[in-house]
Amino acid sequence: MWLRPELCLAFFLLLCCYQSPMAWAAAAQQKPEQHQFYNLPAQPLSAALLQFARKVNQPLVYDPALLEGLSAPAVVGEFSATELLNQLLAQHPLEAIPRAKGWFIKTKAVAVKPEVAAPIVVTTTQAPAAPLEVIAVRSSSIGQQQDRATTLLPSAKTLKRQAMVQQDSLVGEDITHFPALNLANSLLRIPGITINREWGEGRQISLRGLSADFTRVQVNGMEALGTSSSPMDARGAVSRTRAFDFNIFASELFNQIDVKKSFSADQEEGGIAGTVDLHTAKPFDYDGAKTSISAQLGSNSNTQSTDPRFSALFSHLWSDFGALVSVTHSIRSTNEYGSNTTRWRRESGKQATDNSTTELQNLLDSGELWFPRGQRFSVWENEQNRLGVTGALQYKPNQDFSLVLDWMHGTLENQLSEHHMAVKDNNLVNSLIWRESATGDKEVVYASYQNASWRNENREDYNESVFDQISLAADWAATADLSIKAMLGNSSSDYRQPRLLKLNIEAKHKANIITDFTQDAFYGRSYSPDFDVTAIEGYRVRDLFFQSNFIYSSFDNAKLNFDYRLSDSKALLFGVHHKKFSNSGFEQEASGFPLNSATPANQGILNLTPERVQLYSGHPGQSWLQGNIAAVQSFYGLSDFVLTEADTINSSVYDLKEQTNAVYLLYQSDYQLAGSPLRSSLGLRFFDTHMSSEGYAEMQPTGIKRRYSGYLPSLDLAYEFAEDLIWRTGLSKNMTRPALSAMAFSVNVSQTSLGENDIGQISTGNPELQPYGSDNFDMALEWYFEQAGLASVAVFYKNIDHFIVTKTQQRLYSELGLPASLLPAGKTVNDIFNISSPQNSDSSSIRGFELALQRDLDFLPAPFDQLGVLANYTWADGTTLYPNVENSGEDQRKAFPGLSKQSYNLTLYYETQGWGARIATAYRDKYITGVESGSIDDDERGYHATTHLDFSAYYRLNQHIKLNLEAINLTNVRDELYSDSSNRAYNSTYSGRTYMFGVTAEF
Repeated sequence: MWLRPELCLAFFLLLCCYQSPMAWAAAAQQKPEQHQFYNLPAQPLSAALLQFARKVNQPLVYDPALLEGLSAPAVVGEFSATELLNQLLAQHPLEAIPRAKGWFIKTKAVAVKPEVAAPIVVTTTQAPAAPLEVIAVRSSSIGQQQDRATTLLPSAKTLKRQAMVQQDSLVGEDITHFPALNLANSLLRIPGITINREWGEGRQISLRGLSADFTRVQVNGMEALGTSSSPMDARGAVSRTRAFDFNIFASELFNQIDVKKSFSADQEEGGIAGTVDLHTAKPFDYDGAKTSISAQLGSNSNTQSTDPRFSALFSHLWSDFGALVSVTHSIRSTNEYGSNTTRWRRESGKQATDNSTTELQNLLDSGELWFPRGQRFSVWENEQNRLGVTGALQYKPNQDFSLVLDWMHGTLENQLSEHHMAVKDNNLVNSLIWRESATGDKEVVYASYQNASWRNENREDYNESVFDQISLAADWAATADLSIKAMLGNSSSDYRQPRLLKLNIEAKHKANIITDFTQDAFYGRSYSPDFDVTAIEGYRVRDLFFQSNFIYSSFDNAKLNFDYRLSDSKALLFGVHHKKFSNSGFEQEASGFPLNSATPANQGILNLTPERVQLYSGHPGQSWLQGNIAAVQSFYGLSDFVLTEADTINSSVYDLKEQTNAVYLLYQSDYQLAGSPLRSSLGLRFFDTHMSSEGYAEMQPTGIKRRYSGYLPSLDLAYEFAEDLIWRTGLSKNMTRPALSAMAFSVNVSQTSLGENDIGQISTGNPELQPYGSDNFDMALEWYFEQAGLASVAVFYKNIDHFIVTKTQQRLYSELGLPASLLPAGKTVNDIFNISSPQNSDSSSIRGFELALQRDLDFLPAPFDQLGVLANYTWADGTTLYPNVENSGEDQRKAFPGLSKQSYNLTLYYETQGWGARIATAYRDKYITGVESGSIDDDERGYHATTHLDFSAYYRLNQHIKLNLEAINLTNVRDELYSDSSNRAYNSTYSGRTYMFGVTAEF
């Protein structure tokens, strides 16, 4: 029978709050320092202080240069923390100055008898202050030093060094110093992380070659989900996965980000790739009052707009109580334009316009020619409004107790408009040019069509993502040997798309059209030599379409963790976790206007007038005529049309719930091996999940309940076999739950515009799916040198069971039990559709390695000694077996979705006390986005390799005010989505260069 963790947690929080603040303060003043037995070997002083900090759980602040070449003696006996620290420093001219939290280590003041007053030399410049290193342990709310006068936060290097698992961190200004439009762009600089982009800014991450579904995300220690969408079907449209959409948040909301790449039993299960811990600032992260205000103005080369961006942080301490609030707000106009083919298809039904050209007709009849399904120019425009707010109330009467109430709110609003001019009905061919691909396919790169159609589409779409989280966390050193941590919280992530309007007008069989890919294989152009696409003649209304989407997700979390020190070198960690997760959603749709009988006015009248059309000139390659959505709606009496419950698609309604209870036990110990410290951690986690999924199947309400559980062991070793050299190894088991859409009882009928011969797409869920399971091996060698130097190499291997792939079969629509109202335009119940559903497959594996280097180039002659470099490289390789690839009946091994075989980041920086600059490049190798079983158009699709170049700089006017400049995507990279391993063009877009200039004031 399960111990109710929420009751235990409530009891603990009541116990913590039982005494008044005055009583806590009095206890803190009266409590003497406790003595413990210590057995520390002779070792370098830096290593001894690190070991000391871990044992007494207190931060140390010092200049690392003071410790270079110094050693600490062996210390054995019973001491208080202060006495032990003095013993370690006794042989050197150093002293430890007590602080509110821990100690500050500095050179002892030496009294010198004055003789003759020396002349005072006044210089106009000062050398930069030496950076302070901070050692701190067991504190999840500590980030890097942002303001040396008020902030005591450990460096990313220190966090990495202290961790038992493989971990990389960004802290404080590391997060905001890099050019970034949102949180995903900041994460990009961490080894092993790659991102996909939306309007030029990051959205989701891949970690060590595994897609976003395999990475857990925590906000202030609590699992969370952020949901947004893409306007492009080719990029997945609305997210119905477990992937976290980082574009909801600005980077400035967080002061510490930890990316844990290997698993330990005290971590929550679910992230086979790893776990991203996001921490917002707390009042006691600062010594006193803290104020920071930043304002920026930005612009994008595609929009020429003026985009404001603002952030502020206010924090204050009143003795043992503190309060903090931070806010970020930005408005951004974007324009992403390009050329699209809607993939390619091998066709044999086209006709030569001249019957006497038998050679052309024979070629068309051969079935060997691949044609673009509907080449088009496209533009996606967006007015983005992003808001983030965090708040924290913290009670900390002494170093032994902290109680924090955290609150966070984020919204991302998108006001979108889309514009497309596409070639359709291109069945009569005047002439063509084809070329042979690398795989032997005959691809039509130039064609002249007769009596073809122009279909011009425009959409209006409003959607919003809303994230809210509140949590209460307590951290209590109950005795010298026992620490207790507790957390209780709720988070919600809601996606609402209440309005999507689509209008198509077309010039049906009115135009001769030329489609040309000869100048650029990935940026085709279509045009009419004898038809004016900007004039109204020949155009008429094709259809009007209304849609809405709603997704609601929430987490309830409760944790109770214990850390019991068995001895000076051994500890037992154990805890209980409880988590409830719910995810539900539905779609609404109304289509067929103005032909269907529900059209309020002018039913069936398709003619256009000048007031119901407008000229669109937002694409640099072409202007064209499009419908005026507001005017056309008014003409058909649809201006006030609102989707209601009656328009809900029953097959889209789903409700997924999961409840997980987990317990873990972790044994940690410190040893001496060959005279060097060896840390070990051996643990076991047990989880038990109850899952229910409700929805519709064959148009009937249905549901399923399941239960699954498992044991997840872990072993981690960290051996500092030489000074500043650490060897790590880890063995573990972990699991990841299937994507939300895969587990739901729901059916989605794609509404993508189709040609006469195109096959429609229908996707369904599969609640019977088993979770992914993985056996993991991780090993790393890390070298810490100089003040901020770090070099590391890491290798990893994961064997993944129950890998999930998509299987497809073709069926008549009439056999599916779905209503005809869901059919896309131009299709009937007698048409064949591809029905795809997720299925568990065989085991798969992924392996790879990472290289990382962080180095100040202070060995160079001035002024180049202020240069520094940050570099990392990741190689990963993993494949799985995909069934019935390209409807061939054959199974093929291909890479995991989202896996780039190679990726790297390289940053060169120059920093002085008064100014600094960084130029950063990020490379991502090609990767596939998916393999659609049963598709006749391609055997895979994915993105080409990209290299992004960004720049940032700052200039300090004085101690408090700083000017900053950022430039994103300096080379205006073209994102190229390809279709098929033959490498045919699918979607190529430009998102433009972004520039931002601003000022930051800190007090």
